Amino acid sequence: MSEPDALPASVLFACTHNVIRSPMAAELMRMQFGSAVRVDSVGLRPGEEVSYMAAFIVDEVGGDISGYVPKGFDFFESDYFEDGPFDLIVSLSPEAHHTALGLVPKLAAAAEYWPTFDPSLAEGSREQVLMEYRSVRDGLARRIAARFPRPSTG
Repeated sequence: MSEPDALPASVLFACTHNVIRSPMAAELMRMQFGSAVRVDSVGLRPGEEVSYMAAFIVDEVGGDISGYVPKGFDFFESDYFEDGPFDLIVSLSPEAHHTALGLVPKLAAAAEYWPTFDPSLAEGSREQVLMEYRSVRDGLARRIAARFPRPSTG
């Protein structure tokens, strides 16, 4: 595996509805890097509330997205958003990536696409569906760890 790139100051995770994949990725990044990186998430067509299954499986690893309120790209283009552009947008769905590429000049310095299965499409028993959610969670955690260097503790 190659060396991780430099740790960006800010990362925006994007998916289709901002109720499963991108809030999960943002929380996993916060868990790994704390305040070393400004992290948020967004959806192309934001849903009403975060998925209870996503909240459940993030809770399993010590995170909390249960109170997260989904938002769209328009939030980051509004006058209410004062934190400035992001260094990187990481898109987790093809639709979100298409939108992110169009916003790179305004909202971020760069964009990456990490194809990520939507576990809400999983079928089967509750446990089988939860296994799909866990698979997505664990895959995102591995991708984050491989892509971004750990902050030095010295």
